[in-house]
Amino acid sequence: MGETTVTTTEGRPAVSSPTVEEAEGRPAPTLMQRMRAVRRPRIWYELALIGVSYWLYSLVRNAVPEQKTEAMRNADWIWRAEHAIGLGFEQTVNHAVNSVTWLIVGMNYYYATLHFIVTIGVLVWVYRRHPGRYAATRTVLFVTTGIALLGFYFFPLAPPRLMEGGHDFIDTVLVHHTWGSMASGDLKHMTNQYAAMPSMHIGWSTWCGLTIFAIAKAPWARILGLLYPVATLVVIVATANHFWLDAVGGVLCLSVGFAVAAWWYGALPHRLPRWVPDSPPRGLRPVRA
Repeated sequence: MGETTVTTTEGRPAVSSPTVEEAEGRPAPTLMQRMRAVRRPRIWYELALIGVSYWLYSLVRNAVPEQKTEAMRNADWIWRAEHAIGLGFEQTVNHAVNSVTWLIVGMNYYYATLHFIVTIGVLVWVYRRHPGRYAATRTVLFVTTGIALLGFYFFPLAPPRLMEGGHDFIDTVLVHHTWGSMASGDLKHMTNQYAAMPSMHIGWSTWCGLTIFAIAKAPWARILGLLYPVATLVVIVATANHFWLDAVGGVLCLSVGFAVAAWWYGALPHRLPRWVPDSPPRGLRPVRA
């Protein structure tokens, strides 16, 4: 039982060795099990996947009609809702930090650069040092970003610095002539200006922070991981690029990303094995003649 007869080049029948499942009396793995199996990530596949995904993300995000009227109406609604619960503090933070030139200039550059640099850095680190957890970790990020696109489309939202009607938020990039936002200055025509909800600065930074905290061993690295999304929250509010409720939206998207990854791989990313065995996973070994 479990043996398969094949024909050799001499015409004599040969018997192949049974698979591990056949030898142990277990059923062969299903297609779903094979797809979920932990494998060593392939660099060219991952680079191509990231490149295509970012292209699609930019295409969809920037192709959404700007819907300025609706975006402004939604911003007014968010602003009133925050004041109704006594947490409409964005304008106070924006004006206070803007009064310290070196600080707000640094935040402008933080907003413009670390969003991508740290995220890519964490991806590379997990790929190299925790390959068994890479696919699940990457899946969290991709699902989070995909859900965010739905938010951009169905809930266009103007950032505080673009609000009209005497709200008096300061666009810190324009005031200090720094490069800190794709939606300010000469770059404003290259992107959808009304895609503030949810905040992917918070979604991605929280993903980075939790990933570092969960799998890093050095205490200082774990502490920095937790501080990174906190600092990002201060930056997006101080530069008037987001309401704090946009950050809540980003965290909710991330929560769905973790839930999907846990369902697909059977565990949260940090609970998966760190290393991928050199041999194929059990149940996926080829049958040798």
